[in-house]
Formats: sequence, C-alpha cells, structure tokens
Amino acid sequence: MSKKINPKKLLSWVVVTIGVVVMSAGFALFTNPYKIIPGGVYGLGRVLHDIFPSIPTGTFGFMFDVPLMIIGLLVFGGSFGAKTIYAALISPLVMNNLTKLVGEGPYYDEGWITNYFNFADDPLMAAIFGGILIGAGVGIIIRGGATSGGTDIVSMIISKFCKMKFSTAMVIVESAIVVIGMLRFRDWQLPLYSLISIYVSSKAVDFVLDGATYEKLLFVISDKKEEIKHYILEELHRGGTYIKSSGMYTDKDRDMIFLVVSRKEIAAVKNKLHSIDENSFVVVVDAHETYGDGFKKFNADENTNA
Repeated sequence: MSKKINPKKLLSWVVVTIGVVVMSAGFALFTNPYKIIPGGVYGLGRVLHDIFPSIPTGTFGFMFDVPLMIIGLLVFGGSFGAKTIYAALISPLVMNNLTKLVGEGPYYDEGWITNYFNFADDPLMAAIFGGILIGAGVGIIIRGGATSGGTDIVSMIISKFCKMKFSTAMVIVESAIVVIGMLRFRDWQLPLYSLISIYVSSKAVDFVLDGATYEKLLFVISDKKEEIKHYILEELHRGGTYIKSSGMYTDKDRDMIFLVVSRKEIAAVKNKLHSIDENSFVVVVDAHETYGDGFKKFNADENTNA
C-alpha cells in the first residue's frame, strides 16, 4: 500500500525551491556582475571565479557547501535536514543556469544584463536590490524548513569552540570574505557596497520571517503605575502584566509592568509613558513572534525540517 503524500510537506519543498531561485537571482542579476561580495560561500565563489573564470560562481559555492555540511553533521549531529541538503545541491545549478541565461555583466561578456539591465554606473542600487533578493530568498528557504548552510556552519563552529556569540562569529566570517574580495578586486569602494548588501539582506530575512509588523516588548518601572495601568487598559485597549521586582540599590520592592505592543504603536506609547512619568524606566525589546489573545494564533500543524 503506497504512502499518502502530505500536501503540506510537498508545499514546503516547493517553497524551498522558490527561495533558492529568488536567492540565486539576487546573485546572478545584481551582485555577481558588479563584483559586489555579499558574504557567504557564493560571495567567496564570486572572488574565486574572477581568478578561475572557467569555473562558475555556483560551482565554487557547491564545492564549499558540501564539505561544510559534512563538517556540520560531524560537529552538530543530524540537525541539518534533507531540505537543507536539497537547497545546497540545487542552488549552484540554478545560479549557474541563471548566469548563462542573463550573462555575466560588463566585466566579462555581452548579455541580457549588459544590454537591458545594467547597473555598472549605479552599484549602490545593485547592492540594495541584490541584498533584498538574497535576503528574501534565504528567508523563504528558512520558511520552507531548510537553512542556507554555507558560512553559517563556519560561524556556528567558531561560536561553539571559541565561546563567542553566533552573531559575532558571523560578522567575523562575512567580513573576512569581504576583505578577500577587496584584496582581489583592488577597489576600496567595493567593501562599502558589499556591507550595504549584507545589511539589506539581513533586514530582508527578518522581514520574510517576522513580517513588517512584529511586536515590541516593554518593561516599565514607574512610581505612577496606576496612571500607566489606566492608559494601557482604557486608552491603548491592551492588557499588561505586573512582575514583582526589587531594586538592587534601594532594595525596594516594586511592580514592573510587562506590555506587548505593535511596532506601529511603539512611538506613541513611549511618548505617553514619558508624559505620565518622565522619570520612568522603560526597556524596549523586539518580539519576533507573539502568540495568544490579540496576536498570532498557535499553529499546531507547523512542520519542522524534513
């Protein structure tokens, strides 16, 4: 008896494929033709392609991706799912074929990019659009239940063995690739465009994963908690939570207010809190996902890596 195909699992593979195409388009259309190095194995592959033009950028990326995933499996175990391996296998194929279709831009040959889609005189726009597509593609891949692999694995290994934050390790790895590109191309402007592309890409990933309206967490300490409570309940029409706290310096017991608001509301809420008590202490933190009454509903059918 044949096993029934799960439509949601099948859709997740389609989503990963779409993400790979979008990410590859960012490289093929915007960053690779103008020697912008947005980090990652494909950024390093672009540098090596300039040294060895007969080997495509995607192929170099694949050559790095495979051993990195093997190392990742050895170090971290089976945390890399089948869809991550699938994404790593088809990314170079999609990227190389897109490059053949549109050409390699003004530095190599005539093609669609050179004739109809040329950003040689405006590399800043190429960096921005490339970062948007690359970040959106990576975000879609993650949405589909895979990861982009590549230098993320290197960052994870450095973080594990050097006892540093993953974000710090990632900055070190990506910056090293940008410096390698700068030394190869001998253009001191390229690192700026590359860093812009990396920044835009990270924001695009956040947008795809969290949306444009992710919430903010507020922790508020004030002597005028009753006025703030009235504002939250009667004007803001939200709920809040009292958290028992004690000041280290004064050793005084106080109620800290915990509150979640939308990003659109945050400016007005901060202004109102200041007007109620200009001596209040307020901490604002990003909440990438908020579930419960008034926010997202729990999805019991969310699938993990397959």
